[in-house]
Amino acid sequence: MIKYYILKNKKVIPCDWMTWAVWFEKADWQVAKDTFGNACVSTVFLGLNHSLGDGPPMLFETMVFGGTLDQEQTQCSTWDEAKQMHLAMVKRVETGKVVKNLSKN
Repeated sequence: MIKYYILKNKKVIPCDWMTWAVWFEKADWQVAKDTFGNACVSTVFLGLNHSLGDGPPMLFETMVFGGTLDQEQTQCSTWDEAKQMHLAMVKRVETGKVVKNLSKN
């Protein structure tokens, strides 16, 4: 069963499909975005659980577009984790270092 979530004051709130659809259409779901030359690091609120099993819902995603880490991505559950995850990915892009297990699974 798909679960839907919205953000209220940076807190994740479970909701029904219609509430999610109305909120998501107008919401600013961008958490952070940084560009470095030809690479962009973007962190967004997904609003749907992208977890592949048990454990906390994976509701935020950081992804790299372009550069040597193109398509690298990590996911987490909360706004605060998303901010930390974004900064960790920015550091990876800036330094080119590989950091393992950034997701909060």
